[in-house]
Amino acid sequence: MKDIRDRIRQQICAWEGVSVHPHRFGGSEFRLGKRELGHLHDSDPENMWADLPFTRKIREMLIETGRAEPHRFAVEGWVSHDLDDEVVELFQLSYERARIAQNVRESREQLAEPSGADVATAEDHADPTT
Repeated sequence: MKDIRDRIRQQICAWEGVSVHPHRFGGSEFRLGKRELGHLHDSDPENMWADLPFTRKIREMLIETGRAEPHRFAVEGWVSHDLDDEVVELFQLSYERARIAQNVRESREQLAEPSGADVATAEDHADPTT
């Protein structure tokens, strides 16, 4: 039977666009594009946890409802959670936020870069009487 670390990694890596990288403080970091979804501190089987970034409002809500704890080292905008099946739900929330941000960014880029047959030229705005 796989341990909790493997189950968590397998579930998160199954989501579209997610990649896993070594984290600078040890463990595994999950990203969607360049955006970090969170990371696992899992090198010590007796002391494993995840850290995830959220907005201040979401962070406060997660802590108030008992779904997460303040970051273990009091880093602003981050929460911590022991490695268990519930931590996948927090990664899912982080992933959904990142996907929305990615979709908004891509839509803005498409709107800012006109191309194709719908692009107006100077001739389209020429004075028809000349």
